[in-house]
Parts: sequence; structure tokens; C-alpha cells
Amino acid sequence: MKRQQVQISEVGPRDGLQSIKSIMPTEQKLLWLKALYDSGIQEIEVGSFVPPKLLPQMADTPEVVRQSKSWQLGTVLALVPNLQGAQAALEAGVDKLTIPVSASQAHSLANVRKTPQEMVEQVAQIVKLKNEVAPHVSVEVGISTAFGCTLQGQVPESEVISLAVALANMGVNEVGLSDTTGYANPAQVKRLFKQLFQELGSKAGAAHMHNTRGLGLANCLAAYEEGVRTFDASQGGLGGCPYAPGASGNVVTEDLVFMFEAMGVSTGIQFEKLLAARKVLQAALPNEQIYGMTPEAGIPKGFELNG
Repeated sequence: MKRQQVQISEVGPRDGLQSIKSIMPTEQKLLWLKALYDSGIQEIEVGSFVPPKLLPQMADTPEVVRQSKSWQLGTVLALVPNLQGAQAALEAGVDKLTIPVSASQAHSLANVRKTPQEMVEQVAQIVKLKNEVAPHVSVEVGISTAFGCTLQGQVPESEVISLAVALANMGVNEVGLSDTTGYANPAQVKRLFKQLFQELGSKAGAAHMHNTRGLGLANCLAAYEEGVRTFDASQGGLGGCPYAPGASGNVVTEDLVFMFEAMGVSTGIQFEKLLAARKVLQAALPNEQIYGMTPEAGIPKGFELNG
């Protein structure tokens, strides 16, 4: 019997590294990325194209993209907040663009200095540019603060879905939902993703969950049960939006892989090689705390992870 499959999109090299004070040297970053690809991860968000003065941790992203592409080991994904960033990313040779669009007016203004409506227009411009210069590149949008916002509070679900429909109509390949602030609960996740699939069909995209209040894995499972098959995660749980106060902790890649594999759902990831990549991360960031229940507890005796 063929196993169900999911894709784990590793976001640690962007979402994780942008959230800490330490700046990982490019050489060590490349060693970490190579180890992640070697574990079987097929898609990695390797960086973001933003001004270095804002996020010096991402200053080497063009070089990181070029080196990662040369390995031809998987999809090289980069975050772009605007048209200028998209142009730089396409010039560097990315396989895929990811664009954050916040459902919260307050967070959107703090994060990209644009309203959600202005970001929809920006997305349209990015898609137009991509179609002209690199039609093979795919574009995803992650709707941030889809489940609530530390700045605004509640974000109406109807506004989230309306924004998703508007973005899909701009010609992007997929639209996912992000729990930027760690407010989501499983019932809410199921409700919103159900609506997303009803409205967008095959353009309904990834689940990006945070573990701020300990519900990260539960929320991923809820999204899976509604049909989501791509999940963002960060090795060691690094990450959190610097423009959303209190937004700590992405879902830990190692724990998410274990959960799915334990359920009999294939991730395509070899767990021992994933732990080897974790050691590379720890060596590169000796002063940063990293997380994960499974790496600490170990794999249960007699348990086999097929990958």
C-alpha cells in the first residue's frame, strides 16, 4: 500500500536566522544548507532579498542562492517583500519566490510599510515581472497573521479568505496560511484551511505554524486532516517574525518529520541525516538555543523511520 506523502519546506535559513542576533558566516550557512538537502529535504527557503541594513543576517543571500543552485539538490526558495527584491532574486536564479502578505493592517504596515491591498498590487507586479523574465519560476504567497496578530488582535476570517482569493487572482501558483504570532488553535486551523480549499482548490498552499503556545504540531495535524500537504518548519525551532512582538518559535523540523513518519506518512527525509544537519547548525551557532523534543528524547526503541 502506497504511503501518503507530505513535503517539508525548511525555512530555518531565512525565518530562523533573521530572528537571532548572531550572523552565521556564509561558509557555515552553505554547509548547513548542503546537509539539509542531503537529508532529503526537497525545498529550502535559503534567504530573503531585503536591504542588508534592515536584516544583515541576509546580506549574503545572492551568493547563497547561486551556490545552492549549483548543487541541483532541490528547490531553492527565497522570500521577497517587494518588486525590487523579486528582481534581485530572479537575477540570482531562484527556483521559487515566496511573498509575505499580512492579513493584519497593523502588521503589514510594520513589516513592509504597505497595506494588505497595496501588497496585492505589488504581488501583481511581481508576477508580471516573473512572467516576462523567468516564466519557469513559481510564486507562492504566505498570508501572515492569518490566525491573529499581536499588534491588531483578532483578524476576521472573512478578510483572510477574501485576501487569499484576491491574491490567487493575481496569478500566483499557491496561497498558504501563516500563524505568524502563534495564536492559532486546531479548530481554527481546520476551519480556515477548509474555506481556503473551497475557494482556491489546487492553489491552496502551505501551512506555516509557530509553536509559541505549544500548539504547533497539533495545528499541523489539523491542517493535514483538511488536505494540506506542504508544511513549513525550521530546524531546531529557530525563528519568529521580528515585526510581530512575542512571535517566537517555528515548528521544529525534526519533531514534525517524526510525527508524520510515526503516522505512516512519508516525508522523504532521512532522520539520521537530519540530525547530522542539526549538529552543523549547533556548531555554527554555539551561543544560540535550539529546540526539539525528538532530538532530545531520541527515536523510540524498535521504531523505524522510513523517510
